[in-house]
Amino acid sequence: MTDVLTVDQLTVTFDVDGDVVRAVDGASFTVGRGEVVAVVGESGSGKSMTAMTAMGIAPEGARATGSIRIGDLEVLGADEQVLREVRGRRVSMIFQDPSAALNPVFTVGFQLAEAVRRAEGGLDRAAVRARSLELLRAVEVPEPERRLGQYPHELSGGQCQRVMIAMALAADPDLLIADEPTTALDVTVQAEVLDVLRALRDRTGTAILLITHDMGVVADIADRVVVMRRGEVVERGTAVGVFADPAAEYTRELLAAVPRMGATNLEARPTPATEPAVPVLDVRHLVVEYGGALRGHFRAVDDVSFTVGRGEILGLVGESGSGKTTIGRAAVGLAPITDGSVLVEGTDVAGARRASRNTMRRRVGVVFQNPLRSLNPRYTVGQTVAEPLRQILRMPSAEVGPRVERLLADVGLDGGFRERYPHELSGGQRQRVAIARAVALDPALLIADEPTSALDVSVQARVLDVFRELQERLGFACLFVTHDLAVVDTLCDRVVVLHRGRIAEEGPRDAILRAPQDPYTRRLVQAAPVPDPVEQAARRSARLAALSG
Repeated sequence: MTDVLTVDQLTVTFDVDGDVVRAVDGASFTVGRGEVVAVVGESGSGKSMTAMTAMGIAPEGARATGSIRIGDLEVLGADEQVLREVRGRRVSMIFQDPSAALNPVFTVGFQLAEAVRRAEGGLDRAAVRARSLELLRAVEVPEPERRLGQYPHELSGGQCQRVMIAMALAADPDLLIADEPTTALDVTVQAEVLDVLRALRDRTGTAILLITHDMGVVADIADRVVVMRRGEVVERGTAVGVFADPAAEYTRELLAAVPRMGATNLEARPTPATEPAVPVLDVRHLVVEYGGALRGHFRAVDDVSFTVGRGEILGLVGESGSGKTTIGRAAVGLAPITDGSVLVEGTDVAGARRASRNTMRRRVGVVFQNPLRSLNPRYTVGQTVAEPLRQILRMPSAEVGPRVERLLADVGLDGGFRERYPHELSGGQRQRVAIARAVALDPALLIADEPTSALDVSVQARVLDVFRELQERLGFACLFVTHDLAVVDTLCDRVVVLHRGRIAEEGPRDAILRAPQDPYTRRLVQAAPVPDPVEQAARRSARLAALSG
């Protein structure tokens, strides 16, 4: 097999306040033609830095030694003219967040045409349009003629990612570098994008370097695996071999941290002898519509009813656009309630007087998906956690400090974190701070909106442990919004499945995940990847057979 990419003893260093920091330390691996190689590891392991260095887009101040060859061409240290010829033509890259990578002010067709013209100079307008449509069809974008005239915000996340793949393939590159290409996608959309990448590899022989922390994705598509930790390669081998018999202790820790459907050891929580007369969250025939007379109305939530009792975690699952986040926002008064009602401890979120609503909101905590955006960058950790204590409870200053210390200890952070700022923390540490702030007022209800989807598997496992321990000790009701069914299986008591704004199915966790009755729920369960290449291959074959049948 001809090697498309050869990384040999790559070392990337930075000078930080006079100290040399090694982001990559002697990494070596290859990617052959038509091969998918996954580079995995936690944040800071050096996997993305390796990919950026291969593209010649390492951050300013990076010093790289060793060798990176694209075929027989040495690109490490090459001048900009050589790199311009390599980028797009021999190597292309797709990024984690397609909505950020695509320009919001230009249509999809304009941006795709720009990539086509750069790859194939001298084409007239008709030829450019024909090639653009060919690329969209190759990545299975529905209604490609219509998509050319649309803007990125008019496409779903999966469609935007397919457009990015189409742009990357405009020059028929030998190597496609995919940096976390499915992290923010629902399980069904993720499966579709992986199917597209696999089909492209099989049809064109394009090699793929996959950068990811999702071991289910690795099991689904990778031929070989390179495991990195703190800049070093600690293990490499075939996907089947690494998953079946990992040699490195770190690899075993990574695999052990992956939540697996059906593998939970949690015992069912004891149900109270009598159900409370008033549930903590009571959603009754909820309807949420957006729009107006000029643009028409869009119904995001349509006649949804469910309850969440004290001490219970209810998983709200579904694809993007299913209405799950809108329901969470409606519960705290951030989404318009067109019809029906949402009650928190008996208080109507929309209909209560202002004083009653303010009292109710003090009893609701919220944890968001991206803690870096939800935390004030100018506040220290101590100020962030103390803010609700000072502003809402009017707690005396003498009591705030000890209370903040206890809250941080509750989420596994010692007092040394009080003076740090969000940018000085890891993703998992930021999410722990967000949880500490959310429970500062001892809420009756906690709404968690995709709180672990962007975290590494080991960090996710630690955050879920913290979350579970807090919930069991404090007894708050929890509405857990997620698309990760393995997390639902690990954490939740009951599940509500949403599809296009309506409830497709609801019931106890085991009943929904082990024996789903609704076809949509079955499709969700079948699309969820498992960290086992052999089992995943069988599940993929069964899923594709069901779709074709």
